[in-house]
Amino acid sequence: MTTVLVTGAGGPAGRALGSQLAARAAAGADLTWVGVDITPVTDPNYPATDLAPRADAWDYATGMRDLILKHAPDLVLPTVQDELPQIAVLAQALDRSSDGDAATGIGVTGSPGTASAVPGPFPDAVGPVLTPDPGPAAIAADKLLTMLALDRAGVPVPRFALPTDFGGVAEALAWARGPIVLKPRVSRGGRGVRLVESPADLTDLTGAEDTTGADGTDGSGEAAWSALDASWIVQSFAPGTEYCPQLYRPRTGTGTITAVVLEKTELKQGRVGNAAAVVRPRAGTLPDVEHVARRAVEALGLTGPADLDIRRDTTGAPLVLEINGRFGANSDHAPELLDTALAHGGHPHGQHPHGQAPHGQAPR
Repeated sequence: MTTVLVTGAGGPAGRALGSQLAARAAAGADLTWVGVDITPVTDPNYPATDLAPRADAWDYATGMRDLILKHAPDLVLPTVQDELPQIAVLAQALDRSSDGDAATGIGVTGSPGTASAVPGPFPDAVGPVLTPDPGPAAIAADKLLTMLALDRAGVPVPRFALPTDFGGVAEALAWARGPIVLKPRVSRGGRGVRLVESPADLTDLTGAEDTTGADGTDGSGEAAWSALDASWIVQSFAPGTEYCPQLYRPRTGTGTITAVVLEKTELKQGRVGNAAAVVRPRAGTLPDVEHVARRAVEALGLTGPADLDIRRDTTGAPLVLEINGRFGANSDHAPELLDTALAHGGHPHGQHPHGQAPHGQAPR
């Protein structure tokens, strides 16, 4: 039996994984799974739940260690954007404590040439934590670093800058030659994202009243802009169709990237934000979007699951808006990703337990 631990079980990505795991178990897959979150989760798709530490808490590392010791998962699927950089480091610690160094006796807490009698900070013989390496995870977690890395690699992205690069919102709109998108550099999903087409769109950032002057300048919007700092990023707005490609890139570097392009048909904030509805176009009908998505994950060095936002500009060219190095809220529309994760990561040495094939695939 394969045991899976899903973090952020109460969030959109965690709920999507819970429903998929429940469907596989109902179809006969030899699975058990537990969902963890910072608040209690009540979800019929999770047979067991537990409390997890906040990603920004000092006890996050030891809290995750304790959860892994308690539930002994064969596979850990992180879904919380905030935790990805540090859980990527923890994943390597888990690998090291499991493998050790037979020649020198170096463990996580051991000293050279001496096998430590004290248990390491992470348990032995646990399954893999499905996350990118620390460097790629940290880049993907910061939208400015993502833009810088992709732009340098020649992957198409919108124009981007920091609010502190401009004297005010009017200057930023002139720079973009049209609307801009303002978003936190580090955030979960579409939280905090707003479309700015005029200074008046920023008045509610500070709660300022409308102070449009005789010259037509919106003073409240400019005041709101002055409150922004370098924790935000500005992007030029791409007005075309938006997509959320779902990719899985094997860690070995020799396997084929699984790619499913989903089209967003409704956004929660109207013209921007998370997808409220998606459709799955026929495979191969959006080759340019798929090509850009593949280039993006390769450019950042991401492995495992990835959830991207891509949008067409005024010329129809696809631009990468951001990348999440994890399963996303719409992964249930691309079940191939979880199939691959269970087949390659859910059992020691990449073998599927008991010779059972992943959901929807023939036995090998």
